[in-house]
Amino acid sequence: MRIVGGNLRGLKLAELGDGDARAHLRPTTDRVREAIFNLLINGSFGNPLPDARVLDLFAGTGALGLEALSRGAARVSFVDDGPAARSLIRANVERARAMGVSDIWRRDATRLGDNRGPGYDLVFLDPPYGKGLGERAIASAIGGGWLAPDAVIVWEESRPPQLPAGLSQLDQRRYGDSIVTIARMSVPAA
Repeated sequence: MRIVGGNLRGLKLAELGDGDARAHLRPTTDRVREAIFNLLINGSFGNPLPDARVLDLFAGTGALGLEALSRGAARVSFVDDGPAARSLIRANVERARAMGVSDIWRRDATRLGDNRGPGYDLVFLDPPYGKGLGERAIASAIGGGWLAPDAVIVWEESRPPQLPAGLSQLDQRRYGDSIVTIARMSVPAA
C-alpha cells in the first residue's frame, strides 16, 4: 500500500502484520483511493483539497487522510478506537513526516461529542461494512458541529448509504465490493 499521488507519491505505508488479523481492518485499496481522489480533484463540484481541514473517521491505516495531505490538505485529524489502527496511523504519520499537521484521536466515531474547533472541510468515512456505523457516525459529526457549512463527505460502504437530512449526494460509484458516495453538507439558506 502506497500514497498514489501528490508530494508524498510512492511513500510505502505500514500495514497489518500476519498476527494482526484480529484488528479487522479493511484498508481502501490503492486503486480505489486513486479513483476517489480523481473524483475529488476533477469532479464538477470543485476540488475540496487545497488547504482543507480533513477528518478521517474509522481511519484504519490513515491512508485516506495522508493521501489528502499529500495532495494539498492543510491538516488531518484521524479518528479510530482500535489500538492496532492507531499504531498503524502513528507509524504512517511518522513515515510521512506529518506529525505537525495531524492529530490522532482514540475515539468512537459514532459518539464524537461536541467539536471545540472550526468545522472540517472534507470528511472521509470508511466504517466496517454492513453495520450501520456510517449513518451513526455522520449523525454524530453533524450533531456535534464537526462539519463546515459546505463540507464534502466521502463515504465508502458496501451498499448505498442512507444520507441524513443536511447532506446532498454529488456522485456515487461502485468499485468491486465498495460503493463510494460523495456528498456535500447543505448550507442553510440565509
